Amino acid sequence: MTGKDILTKYPNHPGSLGTAISEAIELATTTPNCRYTLGSVLNHVSLHQTIIGLEAEKQMKMAGEYPDVVIGCFGGGSNFSGISFPFMRHKILEGKKTRFVAAEPASCPKLTRGKFQYDFGDEAGYTPLLPMFTLGHNFTPANIHAGGLRYHGAGTIVSQLMKDGLMEAVDIPQLDTFKAGCLFAQTEGIIPAPESSHAIAAAISEANKCKETGEEKVILFNLSGHGLIDMASYDKYFSGDLVNYSLEDEDIAENLEKIGSLA
Repeated sequence: MTGKDILTKYPNHPGSLGTAISEAIELATTTPNCRYTLGSVLNHVSLHQTIIGLEAEKQMKMAGEYPDVVIGCFGGGSNFSGISFPFMRHKILEGKKTRFVAAEPASCPKLTRGKFQYDFGDEAGYTPLLPMFTLGHNFTPANIHAGGLRYHGAGTIVSQLMKDGLMEAVDIPQLDTFKAGCLFAQTEGIIPAPESSHAIAAAISEANKCKETGEEKVILFNLSGHGLIDMASYDKYFSGDLVNYSLEDEDIAENLEKIGSLA
């Protein structure tokens, strides 16, 4: 009913990760003996995903290197948390100077342009209130071809790290991500998912900065998925049918004003 209610109110609503969470919660609460554990935004998922970063830490040690920059694409936070948290502990406990960069879509910029406040983790407001960077649980993301990143909020641990200045974020336009994905496919032989291409674009940007300054840096990014089921998106890119989406500050402020203070 959640999805039907949203479509009744907004017939052209493209759906989002927040919509999917609302429907999953509704299904779990109306189905006998069914349980649902939220992913991505909640802390247990972020910590579960750190197996990625722990493995990367061992791989870096085998290579005799340590990252100066760690990059992950960012939707709700599990992918970014997974690659970054194991290295983040060394920054917090040992004073390592590693930078941590979350690469989010320019069309859904909760970390770069959102507000830190209590909000729901889903569109219908079924979840507990969470302290997070958010564009508002009622935010409708543009229909970009990176479905996993079309989410209004950020995980609570990541949000606090962002608030405390221990990490940073960049927002990547859609066309830049596909350009980066194509370059990666041509040079590495792997077709990356549009979500992952946000991290690739951020890594390329960091590498180009090093070219300009003459610095040598070890850049670690997480290739979170292949794009073999996203070939139609690449076809649209090559056909010139994809566009960038931008948000006005006034629209973001108006959306946040609608939900007001929830705590």
